[in-house]
Order: sequence, then C-alpha cells, then structure tokens
Amino acid sequence: MEFFIQQLTNGLAVGGIYALIALGYTMVYGVMKLINFAHGELFALGAYVGYSLLVTFDLAGALGPAAAIGLTIVMVLGLVGLAGHLLERAAYRPLRHSDRLAAVVSALGASIFLQNAIMLKWGARHRAYGADLLPNVTVHFAGQSYPLIRLLVFLAAVLVMTALYAFIHRTRLGLAIRAAAIDQGAAKLMGIDVRSVIAVVFVIGPALGGLAGLLVGLYYGQIDFSMGQLYGLKAFTAAIIGGIGNIPGAMVGGLLLGLVEALGAAYVSVAWKDALAFVVLIMILVVRPTGLLPERVAEKL
Repeated sequence: MEFFIQQLTNGLAVGGIYALIALGYTMVYGVMKLINFAHGELFALGAYVGYSLLVTFDLAGALGPAAAIGLTIVMVLGLVGLAGHLLERAAYRPLRHSDRLAAVVSALGASIFLQNAIMLKWGARHRAYGADLLPNVTVHFAGQSYPLIRLLVFLAAVLVMTALYAFIHRTRLGLAIRAAAIDQGAAKLMGIDVRSVIAVVFVIGPALGGLAGLLVGLYYGQIDFSMGQLYGLKAFTAAIIGGIGNIPGAMVGGLLLGLVEALGAAYVSVAWKDALAFVVLIMILVVRPTGLLPERVAEKL
C-alpha cells in the first residue's frame, strides 16, 4: 500500500504537467479548430528559459530559492506567452482564411523551426537544472514521506488549472472566448473582436505550456531540446482522452494519463508505460469516440 500511494502521488504530479500542456492544445482547438503542433516546442522553450534564469544567471543564488522560482515563473509565463503570440501572427494569422491543411503544414513547419532554434541556442546535449535549486525536503503525512517538489508540482498545476477555469467562466474575456469557440460568426455579430480573442488564446495556451516545461525541469532536473515531441504527443493524447476542446476534459485526461503511466511503470514495466497510455486512449475512444468529457456545442437553428 505504501508503494502504491507513492506511485499514485507521482502519477498525479506528472499528470498535472500533462494537463497543463493539454490545456494549450484544447484552448487553441476550441477557438480555431486547429491543432497547434508547435505547442510541444513552446513547452520545451519554457524549460530552457527557466534553465537560463535559474542556472545560467543563477537567480537562486542572488535572490534565494523561493524568490528566484517565483520570478522565473512570471518571466517564463511572459516570454513563452509572447513567443506564442508571435507564432500566431507569423504562422497562423496569414493563413486564417486559407484551407485548414495549409495551417496544419504551417504548424508542422513552426514546430521544426522552434526545435532547431532551441538546439542552436542551447546546444544538443542535455542540460541539468541542478539538485540544489530546491532544498531536499520531504513532507511527512499519514506515516509516509513525500518529496516536497512532487507536492509543489501537483499543487502548482492544480492552482493554475483552477485559475484558468475560473477565468474562462467568470470573466467577460472568458465569456468572449467561449462565444468564439461556439460560433465565430455569431460572436462577431455580438461585437466580439474574434481576432483579439484568438491572440489571447495564443498567449495563454503557450504560457501554460512554458510553465509545464519549467515544472518538468524542476521535477526531473534534466531537459533536452527534443523533449517537446514526446511531452507534446502525450499531452495531445491527454486532450483527446478528456475530449479535445473541453478545458475540464484536458485536466481529467492529463491526470488520468499520468496515473496510468506511473502505475503501469510500477506494476507492469517501465518499458511499457508509454504503450499503456495509448492502449488506454484506444479503449476510451472505442467506448466514447468524443472523449470522456466531449466539447459542448450549441445547437444551430
């Protein structure tokens, strides 16, 4: 039972990271009906921006661990959000009225460009965050010990996801995003600037992916320039499991995928944990082709 709980908490932490990345996919798809294949590379960009701030510039030594990580989170959100905005303007906005296949090809090209740009800037070898960025503290609960970083990663993911859900459902801008996701033409007739809504979505989604990249660097301590491919694919899988286009679905799908991987690695085989994730995807899609929580679409009269 003790081993099971340890794996359960590990799965929740990893699942929270998947959920944050999946939210970027699902927000863009919900508004534009487009899969942003460059999203995984924006996630990797967040990991490397965090590496530069915490390791290269040694913010932890100058400000202390807590202040350094807080400032790094803000800067990663801002810089990766800006990169997402520039990506939308350069790769997607000129093709908004073109065939959807053209936007898909543009997304794939942007993905290749960003991955190679990261490799040229930071190099092809692995980069280590360092074990001394966070104190090696364990939290004792119910007679068991849990690494502090594991709990912090999960709590950070839950807080960010909850804040996003409240933003989408409790603010005027969130209402505009939901309206544009249902019907862009009707949203324009109601006075909503759909172009601005899309720009906001391409800031929020990549910013969340960049935060997930920072959390991966802090959690595992090691990053590489190609990490966006694997994590992007898994997060896309999580978004499909939950029901792509649905924000709570992305959260549920990410947490479920993390649990499947952690428990599969513990009780089946580490070599099979990725395969098990896709087996679960196939099983869910056979029963529910639209995912666990499919996108809600209003009826058009």
